[in-house]
Amino acid sequence: MKILQYLKNSKITEAHTKKSRIREGEYFKKKQKVRRYSIKKELSFTFILMIAIVLISNWVLNNLFLEKYYILKKQNVLVSTYEQLNEIVTEYGLNANVVNENMDNVFGSENISLLVLKQDFTIGLYTNNIDTKLMAGRLYGYLTDMDRSEITVIQESDHYTLQRNMDLESQQEYLEIWGILDNMDAFLMRVPLESIRSNVKISNEFLAYISVIVVLLSIFIFSWVSKKITKPIMELTELSKRMAELDFDAKYSSGGNNEIGLLGEHFNKMSETLEMTISELKTANNQLQKDIEQKTQVDEMRKEFLSNVSHELKTPIALIQGYAEGLQECINDDEESRDFYCNVIIDEAGKMNKMVKKLLTLNQLEFGNEKVVMERFDLAALIRGVVQSADILAQQKEAKIRFRQTAPVHVWADEFKVEEVVTNYISNALNHVSGEKIIDVKIKIKEDGKVRTSVFNTGEPIPEEDLENIWIKFYKVDKARTREYGGSGIGLSIVKAIMDSFHQKCGVINYENGVEFWFELDGGPESGGVRLDE
Repeated sequence: MKILQYLKNSKITEAHTKKSRIREGEYFKKKQKVRRYSIKKELSFTFILMIAIVLISNWVLNNLFLEKYYILKKQNVLVSTYEQLNEIVTEYGLNANVVNENMDNVFGSENISLLVLKQDFTIGLYTNNIDTKLMAGRLYGYLTDMDRSEITVIQESDHYTLQRNMDLESQQEYLEIWGILDNMDAFLMRVPLESIRSNVKISNEFLAYISVIVVLLSIFIFSWVSKKITKPIMELTELSKRMAELDFDAKYSSGGNNEIGLLGEHFNKMSETLEMTISELKTANNQLQKDIEQKTQVDEMRKEFLSNVSHELKTPIALIQGYAEGLQECINDDEESRDFYCNVIIDEAGKMNKMVKKLLTLNQLEFGNEKVVMERFDLAALIRGVVQSADILAQQKEAKIRFRQTAPVHVWADEFKVEEVVTNYISNALNHVSGEKIIDVKIKIKEDGKVRTSVFNTGEPIPEEDLENIWIKFYKVDKARTREYGGSGIGLSIVKAIMDSFHQKCGVINYENGVEFWFELDGGPESGGVRLDE
């Protein structure tokens, strides 16, 4: 309804209408000369370049990695052939007919030469077309460790060794696997690497020829395809010149000086008369969206606030009501019991009053109603005052607060709000201190001029899953302990809101023996020369 009412009441001014008409009239005068680039050439060049890049990349990768890939595949074939041979020999014995029947196709297709020596070093099995004496001698040399020259071991196991060997007699390099079968016979299998290199060379030459042919065919095909594409586009361009003064809601945004770019410019001019109306519609819609989001946010905050406050006030109200009824009904007549009941009521009422004050402070900070007065003051003196005020509570908890900074450290911030931050940090530390019961307050001047104040207390670290949530109001890590010292889960939320109002950072760091809370402020120009006490 807001959008309809807004559009109903909004009008385009007469001056804007005249301006639009003048721009429309001058459009063709200014654009009579348009730089044109052929989209046909652009399409053809782009597609052909892509194909050429793919083919050249493929050719380069083949030259660099195809041989290594073939050799790796041959290594896997040799290992799998050994495993197959070992299974056959284990099951059927060293039977040449069985071996050839099951593995002849492997030896032939993969060009693998095989020789098996029995335990008495007699030849038990071999493939055709090999020099049995030469291979038997090499296998004997490998077994006796007498021939290890020109050998590169690739893989070793308890049963076989995979290696590359340069045959000095034939001046050829082989990929070999040798070892002992499960029946204790020795074996040697080898594949010449020269055949692999030859295949790789032939493959790369064939790919090069194919690449040239594909590029030539691509030139012809893409030339024809791009012509078919550009012809209707040019027709639409000519048509758009006649439609440029009509009311049209299209708008072209890609730009360019080719035929499509020229077509887009005409559509842009046709839509200029509607630009103001569309702009106003979007403005109204954007404002309405902001209003809806703000209303939703307020509703959510109201629901969350009511839920949290009702939860936090439920316990103290119940206690006050219970003890008040006890006094009314005179459950205990002795004066000591009545004093106890009254003290409980007063304590719980005080906690409620304290929580409400904190909620009001937090509410003012979150909605920006609290005025921030930036002034220059001595941060060290402020901290000394807060530490001195907390000394009695520290003595009650048998804790020790240490702050050794004596020299002034000047910063820029709202002094009263910084005092509230320091007070919250020290109160939080006193409520959670344990172990050695030491609280260290320190000031550190960073290289960027920021002054960091940290409050560390010994005790249990905060669980990692709770670190990001401790700044949320009413969030409590240990609800039982928080209730014990009367905490409401608002203090750290106030700290976060104050630091956000300063546009400064605050945070928490876990240590093995405790927790450190910190905040940063802008230092004065003299802070860099301040002596910090250790």
